[in-house]
Amino acid sequence: MAIASRRRARGKRRLKAEINVVPYIDVMLVLLIIFMVTAPLLNVGVDVNLPQADAKSLEQNKKQPVVVQVGKDGALHLVHEGVDRPQPVDAQQLVVKVRAFVAADPNVPVYVAGDRDVSYQTVYSVLSLLQREAKVPRAGLMGAPVQGSGK
Repeated sequence: MAIASRRRARGKRRLKAEINVVPYIDVMLVLLIIFMVTAPLLNVGVDVNLPQADAKSLEQNKKQPVVVQVGKDGALHLVHEGVDRPQPVDAQQLVVKVRAFVAADPNVPVYVAGDRDVSYQTVYSVLSLLQREAKVPRAGLMGAPVQGSGK
């Protein structure tokens, strides 16, 4: 009987030679869920509404827009309803006039038409001036359609 009890004791103490992978699978699934939740939050960007090359014009707004033209040399001109040709203005006059248009109608469309050869910094400065000083909620960039497209 003593021999049988020794065999049972050895059998109980025998080590298993397998790896328990259940905790590793649990950790992997938790990490997968964390990455799936945080991945959409990592899309950090700036919303920029730039004109498309072959886009058709949208007829969503029946109001006449206020257009700020930035010339090749950085000179500013203002075009609005009731004016046949662009009015030359400086930055302070531009702010005062556009602020008056926005105060009269907050939904009036305001566009910046920059010359092809003017620096991007100049156009960006005009956009920020309109939003910061003239309190324009949304200002867009104007573009011309591609010449010679067969569409």
